[in-house]
Amino acid sequence: MKNSHVYISLLLMLSTVAGCRKLDRFPLDSPSTITFYSTKTELELAVNALYNSGIYPQDSEEWSDNFWNRAYLGNEIIHSTATVQSSMFSNTWLSCYKGIARANGILDNINKATDITAEYRQQIEAQARFARAYGYSLLIVHFGDVPLIKTTLSLADSYKIKRTPAAEVQKFINDEFDFAASILPASYKSGLQYFTKGAVLGMKARLAISLNDWGTAADAAKQIMDLKVYSLYPSYRNLFLRAGQHSSEIILSFPRSITYLNTYDIQYTISRLAGGFASNIPSHELIDSYECTDGNTIDKSPLYNVSKPFANRDPRLSATIVTPGDTFLGYVFQNHPDSTLVFSTKDNKKITNKDNKGAANPFASFTGYLWKKGIDDSQLANINKVDLDQIVLRYAEILLIYAEAKIELNQVDQSVLDAINMVRARGYGVSAEATASYPAVTTTAQAGLRKILRRERRIELALEGRRYLDLLRWKLIDKVFSKPMYGVPLNKSDYPYPGIPVFDADDIPSYDAFASKLTVIDTRVFDAKFYIWPVPYNESALNSELGQNPGW
Repeated sequence: MKNSHVYISLLLMLSTVAGCRKLDRFPLDSPSTITFYSTKTELELAVNALYNSGIYPQDSEEWSDNFWNRAYLGNEIIHSTATVQSSMFSNTWLSCYKGIARANGILDNINKATDITAEYRQQIEAQARFARAYGYSLLIVHFGDVPLIKTTLSLADSYKIKRTPAAEVQKFINDEFDFAASILPASYKSGLQYFTKGAVLGMKARLAISLNDWGTAADAAKQIMDLKVYSLYPSYRNLFLRAGQHSSEIILSFPRSITYLNTYDIQYTISRLAGGFASNIPSHELIDSYECTDGNTIDKSPLYNVSKPFANRDPRLSATIVTPGDTFLGYVFQNHPDSTLVFSTKDNKKITNKDNKGAANPFASFTGYLWKKGIDDSQLANINKVDLDQIVLRYAEILLIYAEAKIELNQVDQSVLDAINMVRARGYGVSAEATASYPAVTTTAQAGLRKILRRERRIELALEGRRYLDLLRWKLIDKVFSKPMYGVPLNKSDYPYPGIPVFDADDIPSYDAFASKLTVIDTRVFDAKFYIWPVPYNESALNSELGQNPGW
């Protein structure tokens, strides 16, 4: 198969998780049985246990300025209220070390199996070493210094282990990535789809860019580009639906299945007319960050009309966000208080509107928008059990990593412009060569390109969990979280919006000029100590040698 997403037999995965529960302990103090790993089948079961999205926790879009959750009225990150006892810290720590323990169990026992070839054994080793390195990459980005555990520990030893400097862990990770990349194939032509060379290099590039290691990021991304295995899927909208699940853009994904109870819920995301709660909503800041079709932000483009704010905009806006007037999931979406009736395409008539913001519908979307990305009519039969694959890494992100790294190295050349323009053109549904059909990037000035690249990442990767770490590494999170989050206008005469925000030098929109006309739905706060998460309380309580990060 050309694409190299991870699509492991769910039956095997679930059998492994059920049969090897002791592999889940942190730190691992014994294998599941004395004889386990002694056959090819047992070794494969252990490797399949590495293909579980739960041991690779992903950041949430809720931790950014793109998203807000009405049900929880925000979260501990955007309010800086998390403590060392917060579950988000302990869950990430334990999940990563669970995967590391599984990998260490394989590596410690890999020579037990006598019915496999040396080449097959090396493939197993590469899978385990990549999984272990992937887990450590998530740990050091969030926690900084962490214990570097390379083998199975006794319970007594686990209480005495100390943290290793993040720089040393990063070197270990990169060495592991390099080994895995030298062994794993670029793709699998048949059979189960395991981790690939592209997945390894992609995670190496992502880690490097998170740590401002621009040279490593550019090199790893370029290696992926040179594989000629991946390409951008033609339709940005369909990429995140059933049609794009196994496309050549997907570098790493984890499968979901209704049959095996591995699903997710969209009820809190979809409109109230469609049976949802409209609780998980996009922010005005995100919507306003989509450029006009001339490549300018809405405060600078002559194409922008505040009375028709969704016209002449980057097509990824309509592919990602449900805006007033859109027909979606069988209904015309309207949030204006006076829109008491809306047209139902399902019933072919007007019906009572449950999505207009007012006294009759106090829980309608607080910003007046909904998420569209990854949602379509086919999911309405099982809104609580959607089983689209979890996309972790795709080729568009690699192109943007390459471009950003080269920009920061001040090595701007045509390849940088090409990388950005490929992503941007696909958003418009055209080829990069059709420069008259989209706002192609032509500037080679570092500062200008940096701004374009950052806005491109925000738009292209919206709702994919990348914005939080972007804000951290760009040192913009304190600025973003010092501003209120605004919702719909206070007065219905100001719908859809009473003014045009002004974008500052960092492309952060300001609503100060007309803030008095808007509802404030949240007040965000950022404490500098959140640049590095704390060692979870339970871990430091059990092992005083771990110490604690500054400020915690």
